[in-house]
Amino acid sequence: MQDAAPADTRLALDLALTVRHDGHGGVADDLADPAGLAAWVRAHADDLPDASGYVADAPALAAVRELRAAVRALFARAVRPGAPSPADAARLPPVPEALERLNAAAARTPTVPVLCWDAEAAGPVAGRRAAGGGGDLAAVLAQAAIAFLAGPDRRRLRACHAPRCVRYFLKDHPRQEWCKPSCGNRARVARHHERHRRTTA
Repeated sequence: MQDAAPADTRLALDLALTVRHDGHGGVADDLADPAGLAAWVRAHADDLPDASGYVADAPALAAVRELRAAVRALFARAVRPGAPSPADAARLPPVPEALERLNAAAARTPTVPVLCWDAEAAGPVAGRRAAGGGGDLAAVLAQAAIAFLAGPDRRRLRACHAPRCVRYFLKDHPRQEWCKPSCGNRARVARHHERHRRTTA
């Protein structure tokens, strides 16, 4: 069984996955409005500071959406030579611009190292927190994305290319091609129909 993904990995992936298939052939955006952002933050209370009382506004939403575009652009670059998610690949900023956006967002809230003593881990655990308290949401997410993209999990990042799927995922074993079993089933059915169509044409 795989260990739980580190918080930085979860946050970076989950931010990218706020762009998803809508179930009807299109793409949905979980961060379409401030209420969507607030709900997403509350759903990540274990990984984000002050999440339970978070109130989203239009500037915060714009900052997080801009950051998400940068993260998805860098995910598209990270999965090469594989193809990126088809959801927004044609609309993403170029890599230099994405890097500039990501680094600028991360710099808005400096962090300091902290040490926690975790009884379950039987020893000290290094972490970090925003200097001076809470911090800018986009900065916290940018720092998580940087930690993920600079870390070992990035090499397992893939785009799922099952029909209608637009997700990124971490490849857990060498033969894994899709983000989840239902996508694998859909891809096999689509291949079967395509072979059948070619033989009957």
